Amino acid sequence: METLLAMATVFFQPQLLLLVALGTLAGVYVGAIPGLSVTMAVSILISFTFAWDVQPAISLMIGIYMGGVYGGARTAILLNIPGAPSAIATAMDGYPMALRGEAGTAIGISTVMSFVGGLVGVAVLALAAPAVSDVALRFQPRDYLLLALLGILLVGSLSGGSMLKGVFAGAFGVAIGAVGMDPLTFTERFTFGVPDLRGGVSFVAVMIGLFGVSEALAQLHHVDTPAIKQRLNRIVPSWGTVRRHLPLSLQTSSIGVIIGALPGTGGDIAALMAYDHAKRVTKDPEHPFGEGAVEGLIAPETANNAAVGGAFVPMMTLGIPGDAVTAIMIGALFIHGLNPGPMLMIDRPEMFWFIVGALLAANAFVLLFGLTGIRIFTKIVEMPRAVLIPLILLLSIVGAFAVNNSVTEVYWMLGFGVLGYFMKLYAWPLGPVVLGVILSRLLDENWRRAVITERESLWGLLEGMVTSPLSLILLLAVLATILGQTPIWRAARARLRRT
Repeated sequence: METLLAMATVFFQPQLLLLVALGTLAGVYVGAIPGLSVTMAVSILISFTFAWDVQPAISLMIGIYMGGVYGGARTAILLNIPGAPSAIATAMDGYPMALRGEAGTAIGISTVMSFVGGLVGVAVLALAAPAVSDVALRFQPRDYLLLALLGILLVGSLSGGSMLKGVFAGAFGVAIGAVGMDPLTFTERFTFGVPDLRGGVSFVAVMIGLFGVSEALAQLHHVDTPAIKQRLNRIVPSWGTVRRHLPLSLQTSSIGVIIGALPGTGGDIAALMAYDHAKRVTKDPEHPFGEGAVEGLIAPETANNAAVGGAFVPMMTLGIPGDAVTAIMIGALFIHGLNPGPMLMIDRPEMFWFIVGALLAANAFVLLFGLTGIRIFTKIVEMPRAVLIPLILLLSIVGAFAVNNSVTEVYWMLGFGVLGYFMKLYAWPLGPVVLGVILSRLLDENWRRAVITERESLWGLLEGMVTSPLSLILLLAVLATILGQTPIWRAARARLRRT
């Protein structure tokens, strides 16, 4: 009974419910603007809510977090500019749907399925937090290394079937991510004596350039083409559509929760792995993946929203942040006299259940705000290209500058925009480059930690991968991914189908 009362606190106190609603609404628009991250918004809120009580402060932060994760899909679908890294996979099929005149349908489906993913994440947090956190604790540096390798190899799913192009683009992204100061030895890498390179290259600038500026340059070839009229007769998906895709959404939500619970990963990796899973298990989609497949939209949106609940699991049970936002929230709880971790579950269990209730409320507001204003948003796609192209460039410049309030980021963004344009021209995939930049640090740090853990013995590292059940599963997944994207395997599978 006390558990239910603690969960219901946010619903029966109008002030708290209003704060969750305002935070979610603000988060949707923060997430939709490239360069304005949820992490930035939540960190700014700490200074504003320092003197507040803990419940109002956490309510507002949770609203921003949940709304921001969903908001990245808006510009990904409408402009092919992901508002956040977790929306990169969303743009793969969401934007082609908008080009077919189905932007309203795409936003409606992504909203409802984001709600489903959020519910799964919160349910796992409430019912299975100790079990999931126990699995997360078992991950060794070698497991994170294998997870990062798996993420790099999965870019074959985002590269139009060409594993070579996908892996090469991903490796290029890893090299870009390595620019700057070495995180372990603090020596310069690939800076060539240029001071501005010591801070590295922001993945946000890379993402905005490759997706935003390159799209604007590509649209110059079609500046006189009439805008596509969007069909808005059916925004909310039918129950039949939801029911048909519910098994896939539950599978990808499970992936999101597990990946979200791993410290240092987050919704971007979860969305990538969910997209790959959907591509593998979906038989005969109505449209091919990468050309507007509904399944390719559902998978990343359910996964990245489920990852929110997953990120709270190690935070609440172990005091270990699941991602950057929960790391900031741990600081906020400390400021308000609380100590996240096992003792919080014992001394202040009502706070745990209050956070679960706030997440449920924020998820409900995501559904409410996500399904409103769609008609206004879709007008963006219907603008004449002579107006739309400058708008995309303006958003890209503002987003890149907002990363560090630096013109240098704008230069990087423009450079990668030109690179992205030529990559599009010659049919090279853009997503793997950004994902390579994001995964670079995870790959680099855990490679060296894994080698150090095994006393700098490569043989010991390989032995640990084979003898540990968790490492062995990940190693087999890496090998299966390599094998599954080779021409020999595809030919063998085609022969099996014919027989």
